[in-house]
Amino acid sequence: MNIIIFLLVLFVLILVHEWGHFITAKKTGMRVDEFGIGFPPKLFGIKRGETEYSFNLLPIGGFVRIWGENSESSEFSPSGSEADGRRSEATAEAGEGGTRVVMLENSTGGEEADGRRSEALRVNQSGRLIDGEGGTRVVMLENSTGGEEADGRRSEATAEDIEINNDQTRAFTARPKWAQAIVLLAGVTMNVIFAWFLFVLVFMIGIPSAVDEATADPSAELRISSVLEESPAAKASLPVGAKILSLNSGDDMLADPTPSSFREFTESHADKEIEISYDSGINESVVTLKPEKGLIVDAPDQPAVGVSLVLIDKVSLSFWGALVEATRTTFDSLLMITVGIANLISEAVVLKADMSNVAGPVGIVGLVGDAAAFGLTSLLLFTATISLNLAVINLLPFPALDGGRLLFVAIESVTKKAINPVWVMRLNTTGFVLLIALMVAVTYSDVIKLL
Repeated sequence: MNIIIFLLVLFVLILVHEWGHFITAKKTGMRVDEFGIGFPPKLFGIKRGETEYSFNLLPIGGFVRIWGENSESSEFSPSGSEADGRRSEATAEAGEGGTRVVMLENSTGGEEADGRRSEALRVNQSGRLIDGEGGTRVVMLENSTGGEEADGRRSEATAEDIEINNDQTRAFTARPKWAQAIVLLAGVTMNVIFAWFLFVLVFMIGIPSAVDEATADPSAELRISSVLEESPAAKASLPVGAKILSLNSGDDMLADPTPSSFREFTESHADKEIEISYDSGINESVVTLKPEKGLIVDAPDQPAVGVSLVLIDKVSLSFWGALVEATRTTFDSLLMITVGIANLISEAVVLKADMSNVAGPVGIVGLVGDAAAFGLTSLLLFTATISLNLAVINLLPFPALDGGRLLFVAIESVTKKAINPVWVMRLNTTGFVLLIALMVAVTYSDVIKLL
């Protein structure tokens, strides 16, 4: 169940991130070829206008394919100056005898000016290619008609027969630098906005908060906040986050306990077995244990079962109060995450990073399970925190991340020259490999912690 919840959280966060790229690319005039929900293999797709909305098998996120986004692709490769820029025009004219002639005129500048080549191809219905001459590529779609004109046979070439979409000004790398920057920043911006939205929901629904026993509402719940290792509670597998329903020992029973009544009950039944009924959030269970002495450092003679308890109640805010508190929480969380990641990187540079505080996929699965055990609002809070972490990490000026690509755009804006696409591809590939290696190392650390 924890893995399913983790995959669902990851799916939503990545989809929100990619939607930011998608909508801003559309609004800035870029051609978006595909918006994918999930990762390939592809199940099916729906074409709406120029964009295909694909639905894929692996539900672990999504992706956006913007035309010309990768300048090293063969689909679009703009050069660094206007002289080297390639232009293409397409015209269609009707030839004699019912033949449709499509003229594709190409002009190149720069060093390629001396290497211009052109040919004319005649394509008849049988598919035979005939080389021609001239400075223009000519595609002749020839339809032969037999018999007299009275036979009424006609043919024509339509836009569907010859689909030419060569508007290179709509490619990602051909758009203004400010437009490229907006698209690159849109993903992390959406992650921040989504986190803020989740905070607003949580504060309006009511965030579980620790309340004082003297002022607590009768609806407050007694929950386990931690379990001491090697204690009776740990041996009985009492889970963190569980709601304590009742305690039983012989003929004695305590329903709806509070921290003080729980402690008094265990102390008065120190030499007897106690049945603790609890709700883990998935089902209700009962464990049997016996209090022991020596578990509390400040009170070694006091019998205890080895749990820390907290009285939890929901504290909700008004709409406007939730907006203010969500904004404050988003800002504070971003600042705390940024400082934490900056410290981790600085410590890693001098080989002093404490990786025990870093959680990978395996560790996050456990954290998601712990959050879900405390209820929906706790899970929403955790999701908002992960969303902010993704935003900060993606802004790092590292190849293969949005921050790295944004750095390339900034360099091109200052130097007024395009970075060699081959080097961009190499840097992004190297960055991706390093990120995968880091993920493997962190995952290994997670596994070691479990052993």
